[in-house]
Amino acid sequence: MLKICILCGNPKSESRTLGIAEALVKQLLIEGTYDLTIIDLPAHADQIFAWPSNVMSDFIETITECDLLIVASPTYKATYTGMLKAFLDRLPADGLKDIIAIPLMTGGDLTHSMGPEVNLRPLLVELGASIPSRGFYFVMSDMDRVADRIRTWIELNSTSLRRVATISAAISEPSTKTVGA
Repeated sequence: MLKICILCGNPKSESRTLGIAEALVKQLLIEGTYDLTIIDLPAHADQIFAWPSNVMSDFIETITECDLLIVASPTYKATYTGMLKAFLDRLPADGLKDIIAIPLMTGGDLTHSMGPEVNLRPLLVELGASIPSRGFYFVMSDMDRVADRIRTWIELNSTSLRRVATISAAISEPSTKTVGA
C-alpha cells in the first residue's frame, strides 16, 4: 500500500487549496492502492515555531516516510506561504531525500502560474525531493471545472510519473564490487 501525504500550507484550515490537492490524489491514483495522510498546517499553527514540538516532529516523520508527497500552497506575494516555508525549514538537509513530490499551487489568475515550477520546486529539490512531473497550478475561478483541470494535468504528466515506476523496477541493488574489479 502506498503512503501518500498532502502537506497544505494554506493559512485557512480545510481550504479550497487542500480540496484541490485531495481531488488530485483521488484522480491520480487507483482507489484502494494507497493510504492518505493530510497535514493541514493552520490547524497546528501554534506549533510551527515551538521547539521542541512533538506534533511537528510527528509530521516530519510522516512526510519523510511517505512514497508521494503533495505540497500545496496558495500563491501569496507571488510565491508559497510563509507558513509552509516555516514548516519546511524544520526539515534537515536532504530531509525529503527519496521522496517523490508534486508541487501544487493555487491562485486567483494565471499571473503566477509558473509558481510551482520557479518557486516551490526549487525548495523541494533543495530538500532532496524528486519531482518527475510538472507542478500543478490551479486558478480558483475554475472551481466548477476542478475534475477537468486535474484530468488535463494527469494526461500531461502521467507518463513521466509512470516512468519512475518502470525505472525503479529495473534498478539493480547497490554492489559492493569496485568499478573495474
